[in-house]
Amino acid sequence: MLELGNIAFRFAWVLLFIPLLWWMFIILRRQRRTSGVYLPTAAAVKDFVTLRTKLFRYLPWIKFAGLSFILISLAGPQRLEKNETINDSGIDISLVIDLSSSMLARDFKPNRLEVTKTLAEQFVKERPNDRISVSVFAGEALAQCPLTYDHRMVVNILRNLNAGALDDGTAIGMGLVSAVNTLKDSKAKSKVVILLTDGVNTAGYIDPLTAAKLAADYHLRVYVIGVGSEGEAETPISRTPSGQVIYGYVPVEIDEPLMTEIANLTNGQYFRAKDENSLQQIYNRINLLEKTKIEKTVLKKRYDEYAWFLLIGIGLILTETILKNTWVRTPLFIKY
Repeated sequence: MLELGNIAFRFAWVLLFIPLLWWMFIILRRQRRTSGVYLPTAAAVKDFVTLRTKLFRYLPWIKFAGLSFILISLAGPQRLEKNETINDSGIDISLVIDLSSSMLARDFKPNRLEVTKTLAEQFVKERPNDRISVSVFAGEALAQCPLTYDHRMVVNILRNLNAGALDDGTAIGMGLVSAVNTLKDSKAKSKVVILLTDGVNTAGYIDPLTAAKLAADYHLRVYVIGVGSEGEAETPISRTPSGQVIYGYVPVEIDEPLMTEIANLTNGQYFRAKDENSLQQIYNRINLLEKTKIEKTVLKKRYDEYAWFLLIGIGLILTETILKNTWVRTPLFIKY
């Protein structure tokens, strides 16, 4: 059995005779000698070259093409229809992204938020079999996208995230609770939160550790990513009356003990991304840690298609035989 995409052959070895057939045909054509009448000039018989005399030379090709189609029919061609059923989609993931003004800091190029969006989009594209949701937070939290297999929608939402869309601040606890609300009713075997922030909890009425314990109660695993270089970074410090951002150098502060405790409470991990490359590596590591296990049932239906090839082959041979013995007769070949 030979399968080529949606086509299969039960007796594929028969196909080996086709190149042998054509090789024999070419050899016979070369060895055949043509008899004729030798004349000093062909002007007197120029009218003998007609459509029938031209068609005559192609009759053997029609015959051998017919024989080739018959050989294909003997090979048992079949059309395959494959139906794949996914039995287990594996993992539900909630992306929780900090939109506070400090995410516009320029220690990442062009800034932390743009790099975060780009790498999050790449991460989503590498998880085709998982449902993904998006939540954002600053001084408050907002669910942007429910769990969905529509990754095109998720990517569009990520691309349109902007700092300043919410009241400024860093409400880590509220952002985490938003993800909990999204995932708590999920029936997936694995439920994951990827929480990305660049600062210290400064806002919100829900304590981050309370939110982490709530996540643990629903068996959510939280991977926390702290984004920011070491030392000082060029960070927004105020705005002009027209809304233009004013930058200044500010010490980078990330509450790493808090982030680590959130991860530990939920059987997750804390990562520190000090530049774009390290953030990429963190996404890659999470991608490996949360491997999706897919079980697929593939059903194949086979439909025999030999009849079409057989009919075409017989039709070509009959056409060659009829033409050769009626309209297209052996012409007189003239040599000069």
